[in-house]
Amino acid sequence: MGQFAIGIDGGGTSCRAAVIDATGQVLGTGKAGAANILSDLENSLIHIVASAKQALIDANLAPELLRELPAVIGTAGANVGNYGKQVEGALPFASTHVVTDATIALQGALGDADGVIGAFGTGSVYNARHGGKSWGIGGWGFVVGDQASGARLGRDLLERALLAHDRVTPGSALTASIMAEYGNDPERIVEFAHASKPKDFGRYAPIIFEYAGMEDAVAIDIVKTAVKSITESLDALLWPECPSICLLGGVAQAYRPWLDERHKTILAEPKGDVLRGAVELAAKLLRGGEENKA
Repeated sequence: MGQFAIGIDGGGTSCRAAVIDATGQVLGTGKAGAANILSDLENSLIHIVASAKQALIDANLAPELLRELPAVIGTAGANVGNYGKQVEGALPFASTHVVTDATIALQGALGDADGVIGAFGTGSVYNARHGGKSWGIGGWGFVVGDQASGARLGRDLLERALLAHDRVTPGSALTASIMAEYGNDPERIVEFAHASKPKDFGRYAPIIFEYAGMEDAVAIDIVKTAVKSITESLDALLWPECPSICLLGGVAQAYRPWLDERHKTILAEPKGDVLRGAVELAAKLLRGGEENKA
């Protein structure tokens, strides 16, 4: 079965898969639930397989075929401990190659070119390539990292709502609307926070940007704090004459107007999204397999 491979973007909100042929052409796509291997490994594995099977069905291929195909899976947490190896060992593909979400984001945005990427979805991560060498920062997960991610924005909003409720810091229309959502009961916010996954916090990100656009002081403060972390992270990766910065992910577009001017000047449109990166790496894997047979 050397003519097909599967590329998978294991995102914190949803898992997307694509089946490709030997030319790299996408034949079918599939989507399933979140694939956050750090916070929910068991369901992540289920969703990865489900998205791959759906992609095979979409390509008019038998879903059972996945056992005969190689797969490249990009997911947050692949760089932590032995999580990547656990995923590789637990999946039914003929061969499984787990890489970080930063790796597929870089490939999707830049192809094989040099530059810097920042990916902002439920989580966040950065990567750079210069002279063929690539390296990344961040991607340490919601609890101790993922600054400027959708999940961190949502968490920060709930924190600010509670601080305003306790009259520690000034509130705003945004914090009032959040408190109203929880019946003005701070204990309900605490219950939500303890029971929730990163993607549950992430659903508040669009609301924060909406209120920031309406000059809401708390929303603006949350966004500016996030942008400060983006600026610091990009500066840690950039080099003189870096050709481009690409931002990817569901929250990326909203940050563009807020970026530092010197970063805006080299901002470029990504060549493709994160799934495209997984597909390109799967195509390389397929070509490598064919070359090894030759």
